[in-house]
Amino acid sequence: MSTETAKKPSVLFVCVHNAGRSQMAAAFLTTLAKGGIEVRSAGSQPADKVNPAAVEAMAELGIDMSAEIPKVLTTEAVKESDVVITMGCGDECQYFPGKRYEDWVLEDPAGQGVDAVRPIRDEIRTRIEGLIASLLT
Repeated sequence: MSTETAKKPSVLFVCVHNAGRSQMAAAFLTTLAKGGIEVRSAGSQPADKVNPAAVEAMAELGIDMSAEIPKVLTTEAVKESDVVITMGCGDECQYFPGKRYEDWVLEDPAGQGVDAVRPIRDEIRTRIEGLIASLLT
């Protein structure tokens, strides 16, 4: 199979509100994978808007998340993804055999200022770099 016809790996990031951790992870993966990976994010109970401190923390690195909107987790999103990465949604995340699941234990940035969000952002970036290496090598 040629690389032109090979299916891109797809990753779904899931957290409860889809407003902080999963949005930062999706933004990092979209930016750092340069189109080599299909990226989705969703929440089991999506918030009304993305966490402003997360938007600010990502903007410091030149990544604009200001237009992102929290999305509801759907069965289709899970079925269409090769890798499902959960971030504190516990039993609310659906499980399908044959998928690669990872649970990233990360502090919730909800209600925190940008100073508290930066270390969470940096931990997410480190994990994203490892994820890219595992999917594209």
